[in-house]
Amino acid sequence: VWGRPGRAAAMADTAAPPPPAPPAAGLPAAPGSNPLSRKLNKILETRLDNDKEMLEALKALSTFFVENSLRTRRNLRGDIERRSLAINEEFVHIFKQVKEELESINEDVQAMSSCCEDMSSRLKAAKEQTQDLIVKTTKLQAENQRLEMKAQVADAFIAKFQLTSDEMNLLRGTKDEPITEDFFKALGRVKQIHDDVKILLRTNQQRAGLEIMEQMALLQETSYERLYRWTQNECRSLTQESCDISPVLAQAMEALQDRPVLYKYTLDEFGTARRSAVVRGFIDALTRGGLGGTPRPIEMHSHDPLRYVGDMLAWLHQATASEKEHLEAMLKLVTIQGVEENIQEVVGHITEGVCRPLKVKYFVFLSILNIKTVLSCFSRTAVPISTMYFHFVFFQATALCINPSVSKVKSIVLNTVIINFS
Repeated sequence: VWGRPGRAAAMADTAAPPPPAPPAAGLPAAPGSNPLSRKLNKILETRLDNDKEMLEALKALSTFFVENSLRTRRNLRGDIERRSLAINEEFVHIFKQVKEELESINEDVQAMSSCCEDMSSRLKAAKEQTQDLIVKTTKLQAENQRLEMKAQVADAFIAKFQLTSDEMNLLRGTKDEPITEDFFKALGRVKQIHDDVKILLRTNQQRAGLEIMEQMALLQETSYERLYRWTQNECRSLTQESCDISPVLAQAMEALQDRPVLYKYTLDEFGTARRSAVVRGFIDALTRGGLGGTPRPIEMHSHDPLRYVGDMLAWLHQATASEKEHLEAMLKLVTIQGVEENIQEVVGHITEGVCRPLKVKYFVFLSILNIKTVLSCFSRTAVPISTMYFHFVFFQATALCINPSVSKVKSIVLNTVIINFS
């Protein structure tokens, strides 16, 4: 409304029309030729209900045109123009502030643009200067990835074809260090590496395969030598009448079966130690008896020939069975062929030591008692001759259970008896 002062002024003009001029003398006034009449008619014919702009203008005019007087009607045009001027000045003032704010923002944007351009220029210059460094860094990163992959491959290769420091220390330990289950685990790993390294011999890594195979072979020899010495010492310590075969000793024999020579030497050492123990036990059984005097010494029954011979043979049978059990416990993990033959051979070697004292006892005993005395002894005690034959059969069965080597005892006794019978 305030932006259309011309229309408001026109309304002001219509509000106070000048008086009509009188018609010229002698001419009648035409009703439609008067401009004022035409304007009035046009205004009167206007329908304000359909002219929204007119209604808004009149509504705005009513806010400050409160008194309908001649003076206010004459000053209406000036009031409208002054009001429009004040509104425009206020509008200009407000937009001036907006302009100043926009100019300030523009200055900030220009400063930011300059800063960004400066940073872009500096980054471009730095990129040009560091281009070589970036290229080198890229190459180094690629090289680092290749080296990391090679390191992983090398670690996997070492883990598969090399021993750890702890395993090496276990296999190369001093002679005073005991053998444990970890030693056999390390020895088994050496065997596994020695078998797996054959794969490298079928590739282009034959040199590495040969070196690893040679290293494992030397380490195996060192390990077997240490294991043999330890097993030898363990067997030498089994000199008591009753011995306990440890699980570690059984594992040692299982490992030594891959070295037949060391395996045989160990069995010989065990047989020698147990032979001494059995001979000593036989002598003690003859002269001292058991612990605490129970059972009594066999020599105390020398006056009773039947019991004397029976006690010696019974002790020998029991000792033979015990030694066989000891050997079976020591060789229970051995899987090579001929274990039973080894057991018989070693048991024969162990019990062969009893042949000499047993032969002496029989010769002494039979030299004192001739066959007639023996027969008269049996006749006086009402013991039939079949009882004596039973003891000979028992002795033969005992000797056969021992070993073919122990049959020497049987031969000695039988030959002695036959000679005295004759």
